[in-house]
Amino acid sequence: MILLVVIASVLIAGVTIYQYREQNKDYHQNKLERKEAQIKQSIEYALKETTYPPTTAYLGLIFKDAIYQIADVQNVNFNIYDLEGQLIKSSRPQFNNDSITICLDPVILNQLNESVTKRYVEKNAAAGDNYQASYTYITDRKYKPIGILNFPYFEDNTFNDKELREFLWRLSGVYLLMLLIAIALAFFVSKYITRSLQTISDKLTETNLTKRNEKIIIEDPSEEIAKLVDSYNGMIDELEQSLAKLARSEREQAWREMAKQVAHEIKNPLTPMRLSVQSFERKFDPDDPNIRTKVAEYSKTLIQQIDTMSSIASAFSNFAEMPAQQNETLDVVKIVKLALDIFNENYIHFIADEEEIIAKLDRTQLIRVVTNLVKNAIQAVPDVESPRILVSVVSEGEVVKIAVADNGIGISDEFKDKVFEPKFTTKSSGMGLGLGMVKNIVETYKGSIEFTSQPGKGTVFTVRLPK
Repeated sequence: MILLVVIASVLIAGVTIYQYREQNKDYHQNKLERKEAQIKQSIEYALKETTYPPTTAYLGLIFKDAIYQIADVQNVNFNIYDLEGQLIKSSRPQFNNDSITICLDPVILNQLNESVTKRYVEKNAAAGDNYQASYTYITDRKYKPIGILNFPYFEDNTFNDKELREFLWRLSGVYLLMLLIAIALAFFVSKYITRSLQTISDKLTETNLTKRNEKIIIEDPSEEIAKLVDSYNGMIDELEQSLAKLARSEREQAWREMAKQVAHEIKNPLTPMRLSVQSFERKFDPDDPNIRTKVAEYSKTLIQQIDTMSSIASAFSNFAEMPAQQNETLDVVKIVKLALDIFNENYIHFIADEEEIIAKLDRTQLIRVVTNLVKNAIQAVPDVESPRILVSVVSEGEVVKIAVADNGIGISDEFKDKVFEPKFTTKSSGMGLGLGMVKNIVETYKGSIEFTSQPGKGTVFTVRLPK
C-alpha cells in the first residue's frame, strides 16, 4: 500500500514536469509564430506605403525609420538581411557585432532555401535560457524574395517555472498526507491480519525434531488461517511418524556403517600379514645362523597385526568407542618404524630428527594412522617410474609431527574437499574409510591432519599430535 502511494506520487510528479515542459514548448512555438506573422504584416504594409521600389537594394532606405516604428509597436527586435546573408538593418538603435550576426551562416541560407515553407527556425541556448531565431523571406507584391527577416526570440520560463514549483509543493503536501494515511492503514491492517499468525510463528519457532510438538489451537480463525493451522497440525502428525521411522533407519544405517568400517580396518593388517607369511615361507632357511632373530621379528610383526584386529573386533560391541583409547608413554620413532616393518616395498624410506621422541598415545591407533597413510601412498605410486615414499617424524615443541610424502599421481582440485569424507574413494576397490578414520583418530587427540598435493607430482600428508 505504501509502495503504491510512493510510486503514484513519483509518476504523477514526473508526468506533471513533462506536461509543463511540453506546454512551455508549445507556448513559445506559438508565440514565435504569432510575433513573426505580426512583424511580416507590418513589413508588408511598409512595402506598400513606401515610394521606393520594393527591391533588395532599397530595403535599407525603406526601413530606415520604419523598422523602429514596427519594433516599438510590436515590442520586439528583429533584423533584416539581404539574400546573400549580409545585415541591412536592425531594430536596435545601437548594437554590437558580438550580439548581432553581421553575416548569416551559409548553413542557415541553405536550410532556408531548401525548406518547403521557406522558413527556418534555429534553436540554441544563450545565457542559460533557450534561444530561438526564425528566418523567413521578405517578398514583394509578386511574392519574389527581396530579403530575409530574422526574428530572435528568447524563451522566458520564469513564470511557468514558478507555477510548476508551487504546484509540485501542493502535490507533495497532498501525497505526504496520503502516505501517512497509507502507513496508518497498513499498520492496522497488518496487525489485524497477523494477530493469529503470531501464535503460528511462535509454534513454528518452538518446533523441534527431537521431541513431541504441541498442535496449534486458535478460536474462530479466518478461512485462510484455519487452512494454515490444519496444515501445521497435519505436519506435526506426519513428523512424529517420520521421526520414528528415521530413528529406526539411523540405527540400521549406523550398524551397516560400523560393519563396513570394521571390515575395512581388518583388511588393512590382513594383507601385510599374508605378505609377511609368504616372505617368511620363501626366505626360511633352517641353517641360517640368524634364523631365531628373524623368526622373532616375523612373530612380533604378526602379533602386532593380530592385536590390532583383536582391538577392532572388541570395539565392535560398542559403537561409541571405535576403538577405545588406551594411552601409554611410548617412543613414536620406534612405533612408526615398527608400523613400517610390515611393508616390503623397497622405495619406502624413514627419517627422524631425533633417535627418541616420547609421547603419550595409543600404540594401536598410532600404528593404524601410519599404516593407513602409507597404504594410501603406496596406492598412489603404482604407475610412477621411480616411486618414492618418505615417512618422517619430527618433534616440534609440545607436538610430534608425522609426515608421509609420495611422488604419486596427486589429488586433483575437485577431490580435495572430499578426501576425508567417509566412503569417498577414487580407486576402483576399497570403501574409502581409511583417511576418514585417520582423521577421527587424530581429532580425538585434539591433533590436526592436513595435506598438500599437486596432480602428477605427489602428495604430502602431515599429522600433528600433542605429546
